[in-house]
Amino acid sequence: MEINKRSVGTFYENLAARYLEKQNVMILERNYRCKQGEIDIIAKDGSYFVFIEVKYRASGSAGFSLEAIDHRKALRIRNAAVYYLYSHQLPEETPCRFDAAGIDGEEITYIRNAF
Repeated sequence: MEINKRSVGTFYENLAARYLEKQNVMILERNYRCKQGEIDIIAKDGSYFVFIEVKYRASGSAGFSLEAIDHRKALRIRNAAVYYLYSHQLPEETPCRFDAAGIDGEEITYIRNAF
């Protein structure tokens, strides 16, 4: 079951990455992990480093995809982003943005500055 969930997650993360590339967003890393948390996609949009959470729901029975990003999840992503910037020796004033890609069925909802 866990392998199946991971492969489903990878499929929809790939879909989100293709969507972003069509918007001229450069993908830098996928599934970045550190002790602070995980970031699904790290990208560059102009001068901004963009940290993106991707959520998928096949149907609305478990709620909409973007509803799954609660304040604890957002905090873990922010903490992982801080570590990413530090470990890549990027200055504190590096412009950053936290976006979310929600995929419900076949529909992608992309929110800039989601949290």
